[in-house]
Amino acid sequence: VQLQASGGGLVQAGGSLSLSCAASGLTFSSYHMGWFRQAPGKEREFVAGISTSGGIKFYADSVKGRFTISRDNAMGMVYLQMNSLKPEDTAVYYCAAGSVILAQQVSQYDYWGQGTQVTVSS
Repeated sequence: VQLQASGGGLVQAGGSLSLSCAASGLTFSSYHMGWFRQAPGKEREFVAGISTSGGIKFYADSVKGRFTISRDNAMGMVYLQMNSLKPEDTAVYYCAAGSVILAQQVSQYDYWGQGTQVTVSS
C-alpha cells in the first residue's frame, strides 16, 4: 500500500493551497480517508475525514469552514482544499486510510502517507 501526498508549499496568511493524496495497492473505495497534521513539537492531530463514498465529511473545529476534503474513487485520490490559511496551520500534512468510519484518532487508521510540508507565513 502506498499513499503519496503532494501539494504542500509556502503561502502567505489568507492564501490557499490544495493537497492531493494518491493511493495505490489497496481497494481505495473500501477505505475511509483522513488528513492529519503534525507541527514541530506537537502530536499528530486530525484535520478532516471522508467516508468511503464521499457522502460523509467531517472536520476538526480549527479548520471547519476553511478546509474541504473530497475524493475521487475512480482515480484513487483524496484532496484537501485549504483556504484562508493561518500561520497556525503550518505543519506536515499526512493522508491516511482506515476502516473505521468517522475516525479521528491516529490509531484508527491503517495506512499512512509520507507527509507534505505546509508553511503559512504571517
